Amino acid sequence: MSKTGIDTYNYVLRDSAFIGKKWCYNIIFYPRRKNELTFKGDFWVNDTTFAIKSLNMAATKSANINWIKDIYIEQEFDVLNDSVFLLTKDYMMSDFALNKKEKSKGVYGKRTTFYQNHQFNNEKPVSFYKEEVNYNNDEIYKKSDEYWHKNRFENLSKDELGVYKMLDTLKTVRKFKQLYNLVSILGTGYAQFGHFDYGPIFSSFGVNEVEGLRLRVGGRTFFSPDDAWRLQGYTAYGFGDNKLKYGLSGKWMMNKANRIILSGGNRRDIEQIGASLTTTNDVLGRSFASSALFTTGSNGKLTNINLSNVALEIEPVKNLTFQTGFSYRTLVSASPSFSLDYYIDQARTITKRDVKQSEVNLQVEYTPNRKAIGFGVERNFVDSPYTRLFVNYSHGFKGLLNSDFKYEKVQLYYKQPIIIGPLGRTNVIVELGKTFGTIPLGLMSVIPGNQTYFSIDNTFSNLNFYEFVTDQYATLQWNHNFGGRLFSRIPFMRKLNWREIIGIKGVYGTISDANRAINASGLVYRAPETPYWEYSAGIGNIFKVFRIDFAWRGNYLNIPDTQKFSVKGSFGFYF
Repeated sequence: MSKTGIDTYNYVLRDSAFIGKKWCYNIIFYPRRKNELTFKGDFWVNDTTFAIKSLNMAATKSANINWIKDIYIEQEFDVLNDSVFLLTKDYMMSDFALNKKEKSKGVYGKRTTFYQNHQFNNEKPVSFYKEEVNYNNDEIYKKSDEYWHKNRFENLSKDELGVYKMLDTLKTVRKFKQLYNLVSILGTGYAQFGHFDYGPIFSSFGVNEVEGLRLRVGGRTFFSPDDAWRLQGYTAYGFGDNKLKYGLSGKWMMNKANRIILSGGNRRDIEQIGASLTTTNDVLGRSFASSALFTTGSNGKLTNINLSNVALEIEPVKNLTFQTGFSYRTLVSASPSFSLDYYIDQARTITKRDVKQSEVNLQVEYTPNRKAIGFGVERNFVDSPYTRLFVNYSHGFKGLLNSDFKYEKVQLYYKQPIIIGPLGRTNVIVELGKTFGTIPLGLMSVIPGNQTYFSIDNTFSNLNFYEFVTDQYATLQWNHNFGGRLFSRIPFMRKLNWREIIGIKGVYGTISDANRAINASGLVYRAPETPYWEYSAGIGNIFKVFRIDFAWRGNYLNIPDTQKFSVKGSFGFYF
């Protein structure tokens, strides 16, 4: 009943009648155009309050949505008075399938919710209205069949009563098990063997100039999505440097109500540091840029890292998380052609190769309207357009555990999605950061480049690694996904269900004279004091899983060995 609904739907008045004591009109609606995310159906609406009395609608067959053949929704409302209409029944059915052909096989998902016995004007204490962060009432699953038969508002049908037996039977069907395992591996990146998950599968192979061919094996414990604790680990071997690497971490959720989580671990590996501006001290957080199978240029600027950390996290209010932690790291160049050296004397005659640094940090993350799946120590999140605000303060100690530098670092990351009606979704991303104190190259804020053939979020597609180095920076990104709105208006492209993406990003940064003075790495520091920018256009949803982006460099075109144009690809499952 939106005032702008006429831009998307056609409406037809079909009938009018009393429903209860309310005079209502029955209106049919259907989309004006094909391939848009629209429904068709009808509703009964009151003539004076314009409140919906009942609603039936189904997704249009041409809607640009993947893996779902059909969506059907029914809702019924009860009139309490002229201003209050209460939802009494909410029914939803989804038909999941690989394609929308009538003969395609799939899985039906149905959910029916009834509401009765509403209570009003009963005063409750303030604590009653505070939403639990991690509410999961296990007692509900322990109720007997007799309890549910007595208390259900509507009895189950014969088919619904047989659903548990059907699911048990499906688990014994070989073809279904193979399909389930394939979807699970592609969706999570892990292959399950009992209570152990092997993976991530996509990290098993890599190539870089230091390690040559890199093989990695690893996994995690997994008893259920609601595990209160989890252990993860991996080991890797490079046939070029003949060295063994490893990482081990553990997490334990000590309190479910406020999600108090204790974590810690250690990692010794080769890493492409500077692959992201806003980073955390996750010991198993390895950048894809470190070992991509194919790169567009030299990827030898790698670092040996030995990182240990311990952290405590709490979520006192839903989607508001606080974390504090302590980390200790050692950084040294992993390649003879790359250096992290810095001067340690006033005369600039004595240099040091490695960086030893202890650091304490405080992180605050706020993600309003984010929807989580599961109640365990690790959760998945629904791909909904929620805002993300992340602030990190770090303090580096000098002398503690032989640490080399004292500094303070402040970082901010802000992402704001905006849904623009029928035109799709826009994302605006801002990153700000500043380091107070004198630090070497290994601790600087490197503007993240991308020398792979794959799209990596929050990197610049046409920058090489270490092309720009800063100790204070500001970046702005804008991208917009039309969701197929433009291609749907081209007849011969309509059935492809491709989705159009455009974007632009830029960065400004500087380096202090003190940080330039201690640099003995041989790398000439260059900061984007004249803001660097690039722009892109892409096509998503190719064969439902692929995306290709084309990026053009906006300035700094005369620097040797620069990329003026690049093509990146990515792979993923999205509705």
